[in-house]
Amino acid sequence: MSTHRIHIFISHSWTYSQHYETLHSWIFGTNWSTGQASLAFRDFSVPKDDPIHDAPSAWSLREAIYRKVDRCHVVVCPTGMYASYSEWIQKELEGAQAKGKAVLGVDPWGQTRRSSVVADAADRTVGWNSKSVVGGIWDCYLGR
Repeated sequence: MSTHRIHIFISHSWTYSQHYETLHSWIFGTNWSTGQASLAFRDFSVPKDDPIHDAPSAWSLREAIYRKVDRCHVVVCPTGMYASYSEWIQKELEGAQAKGKAVLGVDPWGQTRRSSVVADAADRTVGWNSKSVVGGIWDCYLGR
């Protein structure tokens, strides 16, 4: 069985951290495989409990985020409407596009509207369940 090490950046708003926490537990809390391939996910996100402290300006914070995104294969982002109003989610998605990284949009459970910022940036969008999210990550990883 081969192992694929896939680097993930979960884009999120700390105000809506429950989406981040759910996605994080789905992706990193289980040993995943597909066919004969074992999937080993590595987290490059910026969680609320470990923010980037050493950025003295908005520009340097953006550069720090871009460096994290650059090390990833896939950026995962909930499509909640709050993403349209988050300056940092937009910068994370801009970084993904600038660095040629795949973006997976994830529609939160029961959501009827979707952020156009995320929808426009997403290479693929999936529903709100663990298998869809991991399958979407795998598809994005293979497609890049």
